Parts: sequence; C-alpha cells; structure tokens
Amino acid sequence: MSTSALPRDAVAAPRAGRSKRGVDTRPLVWPSIAALLVWMIVPLALTLYFSFRNYNLTDPTVQGWAGVSNYTYLLTDPSFITSIVNTVLLVGGVLITTVVFGTLFAVLFDQDFYGQGISRLFVIAPFFVMPTVAALVWKNLLMDPVNGLFAYMARAVGLDPIAFFSTAPLFSIGIIVAWQWVPFATLILLTAMQSLDREQIEAARMDGAKAVARFRHIIVPHLARPVTVVVMIETIFLLGIFAEILVTTSGGPGDASTNLVYLVYKTALLQFDIGGGSAGGIVAVVLANVVAIFLVRTVARNLDS
Repeated sequence: MSTSALPRDAVAAPRAGRSKRGVDTRPLVWPSIAALLVWMIVPLALTLYFSFRNYNLTDPTVQGWAGVSNYTYLLTDPSFITSIVNTVLLVGGVLITTVVFGTLFAVLFDQDFYGQGISRLFVIAPFFVMPTVAALVWKNLLMDPVNGLFAYMARAVGLDPIAFFSTAPLFSIGIIVAWQWVPFATLILLTAMQSLDREQIEAARMDGAKAVARFRHIIVPHLARPVTVVVMIETIFLLGIFAEILVTTSGGPGDASTNLVYLVYKTALLQFDIGGGSAGGIVAVVLANVVAIFLVRTVARNLDS
C-alpha cells in the first residue's frame, strides 16, 4: 500500500522534541540549558542583590539594607549623565564611521584590480587585533605627543604635535575603536556586494547612469539590510567598550572619556563601592536590553520587508 492511500494522521510528522525513531531528545539538551541558566542568572541575581545593599570593601562596618539609595545616588550623580552622553557619542560616532568606510571599502574591493587579495587581507586584519593591543599601538606608536608617528609628521611640516588623549580623549578613543570595527563592516558589506546582480549594474551603465547614480539607486538599496545587521551587532558590542578606555585615558581627563561601563568599573573596583557598582551594572543591563530589543525589531522589520 502506498503512503498516499493512508489516512492523513497516519503519516503525520513526528512531534516536536522527538526524532524520527520516536525517541524524546529533549532531555539531552537539558544539562546544557541548565548550565547556561546558572551561568547567566546567578551573577545577575547576585548583582541585583548587592545593588540594594550597603557594601564597601574598604569599610566592613558599612553593611545592611540600602533600599534604592544606591540607585538614587547613581542616577543623581553628574558623572552618570556624563557617562551616558559619552556612551551615546562614542557608539554613534563609531557606527557612522564604520558604516561609511565599510561601504566605501566594500565597493572598492568588489572591483577587480592587481593585488586585490592582499589588499582585502590588510583591510580586514585590524579586526583580529585584541583591543588592549590596539589601544597600546595607537597610544604609544601613533598618538604619543613626543615619540608618536603623528607627532613626528606634525613636526616635519612645522606644526606643534597634538596631545590627542588630553585635548580630544573621546574622539581619540573613537578612532581606535572604529579602526577595529571598520573591517567587520567591510567584510559583511563586501559579502553582500558579491550577491549584487551584475546585469543590473551593466544595464544602468549602458543607459548612461553615472557612477554616483548607480551607487545611490542600486548599491545603497542593496546594502540596506546588511547595514542594519552591522549596526545591530556592532551596537551590542560597542556598548561594552572598556579596554581602550582603561589603557589610554582611564576615563579622563575627569570624566571626559568615561562611558557607562567604565563608570561601573570605577565605582566598584576603584572606589570599592560594590553596592553602587552593582546598581550601575543593573542600569547598564536594562539599557543594553532596551537597545537590543529595539534593534532586533528594527532588523526583523527590514528583513521582512
């Protein structure tokens, strides 16, 4: 008897969680799920607990329930507002820089020219440099006002060297971070460029469309979805910028280059205020999740359209 003659329910697909042999495979993933939940929930629960307590490492006598005083102190601290503004400026500036240069590099390296392979390798290589190493290279070899390459070039043309991390600390950190993330945007957008219909480009060229018009009306719409993916992924990582700040400016001068993550670090590990640092951590988690939910929904809408 063929399967077409059987009742519909007799050839129904196996239930979710069961293999084709009828074996329930869900218990096999339970240990991994349990370990993941413990890995995530326990630190978060402890952070939430300490955020409502008075806990200072330098004064063991300061203990007890603090209520919302840690949050009140944090949210009314001028350093908190400064750190939020710096975080927005840093993330926004790096995103704009990486998307613009990533798009330009993707269009450039999608062309055929001599040395294309090695050029692509050099452009993508900074993405694999550890943040601490990248910060040290830029701080000591490039931006140092005495022995740095930029200082040498400025003196060579009769100009005074610029102390980047003193006069423009947040901008300098943004350059370092963008240098690391432009390769990521280039890689994603270059992959998208290779799926572009070449016949459409050739047809536009034969119709007399200039390079700017082809870029505006064909390439930019084609890269819209990959750009949203790049923005989502980079934003999630850029909200946690820390190593570059620690190595170069330590959040200074004053709070000029302190973002929210570094403010939590200063409160908890430099001022030894575990309660205040925990409150800052919870605020950072809430803000990061709000941003992540908004970005995921935006990307989902773009992909559906």
